[in-house]
Amino acid sequence: MLRPGTPHDMKTLTDADVTDSHPDGVRIAAESVADEALLKKSVQVEVENRSKTDPLRPALLLLVHRLPYPPNKGDKIRSYHLLCHLQQHYRVYLGSFIDDERDWEHVDKVKSLCVQTHIEALQPWRAKFSCAKALLKRQPLTISYYRHKSMQRWVSRLLEQQTIDHAVVFSAAMAQYLTEQPTINIPARRVIDFVDVDSDKWRQYAAKRRGMARWIYRREADLLEQYECQLADTFFDHSLFVSQAEAGLFNRLLKRFEPKLNRAVPAAVNSQRIDFYNNGVDSDYFCPATECLRPYPPSQRVLVFTGAMDYWPNEDAVCWFVKQVLPRIVAHHPDLYLYLVGGQPSRRVQALDQHTHVVVTGRVDDMRPYLQHADICVAPMRVARGVQNKVLEGMAMARPVVTSAAGLEGINARVDDELLLASEPEDYLKCVTDILSGRWDDMGGRARQCVQRNYNWSRNLAAFSQWLEAPAVESLSVISPSGPVL
Repeated sequence: MLRPGTPHDMKTLTDADVTDSHPDGVRIAAESVADEALLKKSVQVEVENRSKTDPLRPALLLLVHRLPYPPNKGDKIRSYHLLCHLQQHYRVYLGSFIDDERDWEHVDKVKSLCVQTHIEALQPWRAKFSCAKALLKRQPLTISYYRHKSMQRWVSRLLEQQTIDHAVVFSAAMAQYLTEQPTINIPARRVIDFVDVDSDKWRQYAAKRRGMARWIYRREADLLEQYECQLADTFFDHSLFVSQAEAGLFNRLLKRFEPKLNRAVPAAVNSQRIDFYNNGVDSDYFCPATECLRPYPPSQRVLVFTGAMDYWPNEDAVCWFVKQVLPRIVAHHPDLYLYLVGGQPSRRVQALDQHTHVVVTGRVDDMRPYLQHADICVAPMRVARGVQNKVLEGMAMARPVVTSAAGLEGINARVDDELLLASEPEDYLKCVTDILSGRWDDMGGRARQCVQRNYNWSRNLAAFSQWLEAPAVESLSVISPSGPVL
């Protein structure tokens, strides 16, 4: 069962600016199927934390598409650790949105890391209306969904009043708040963390859909791909991704778009501006030595899948697994149960709870007990981009992990040594059977060592300041605005 959102007293936010949006909201807007709660009030926030106004630290504008706290899902884990790193070296001015009402209680934590914050409530009805208008033009829905007049005003006022020479944009959707500024006010050094190649994810969505949805998703893939390439080619000094594989894919997209781009710098130089830094895992927090109470009945052996259960790739993965794989596994291992652990399960995911060997938990306060006491972590992703944190966290907890090729992409781990790979139902059955028989009892220890070796936040973020402090690329131009601000 989902836990109800904590009621929020608007009067307590006299110094915070909070609002709502959803990273997967463009899909929701396109299909108009989500029962999103409208945020009826929005309080404008500008917070001055004078204890952090060290004049020796350069000022930096950070734009993030959703509040970088709590670090409880993929991109929020990455943006939170990025914010923590940046605030050690810069005076951070943060502009962001909120996509979960329960995140309102965490605004003070974010404010404590910044000099000033502007956190907006993007009302779903307004965002959907903006998307509907974008369908009539050649504009990506993703950009229209996150277009917000108040956010644009705050960025404009900030850049007019403050000397800010550094800017970091987290996700393509937030770049519009820089590209639409007067050239004289735009920070000289600009870095974007795309995280994933989102346009390719839309292309994967289109391949799984039919009719109008397929047309909308394919349109979004084409337009967003062109927009991403324009940003990287003509506006940002450096464009970063979550893995070497993701950066390589984007480089290939850039080469394909070369004839359409008004290239500002030579291709050889441009490829050097595409880079990556791996995600990390807090292996002290995700530690198998931590004693956690068992959340499962003692008579059950457990497969666990973790993640945001309203995210379509997760929904697609678990629905396929329950239909195609789980019956074969249960036929051989009748004491085995699949637990789906994560917040906001969609209606399709909730319906899986009717299966006698499936348990849908909803949101939990701590994922570690569910990982520590599971026999196997599964990640049967069929649509994916970037890096699956669910795989890394399972490995950090020294659990055997079985994943698909899509779930493995971008992760530097040895197959049949540090994790197992499966594609067809028979593959998953064999992997599960081998693990339960004791064949891979020592895999968990090697998996944890792999995470500690390759996925440390401090080491992986060390290069970020080098990207920010590198000489600005000359001849970069400001791309055309993507439309009027609503």
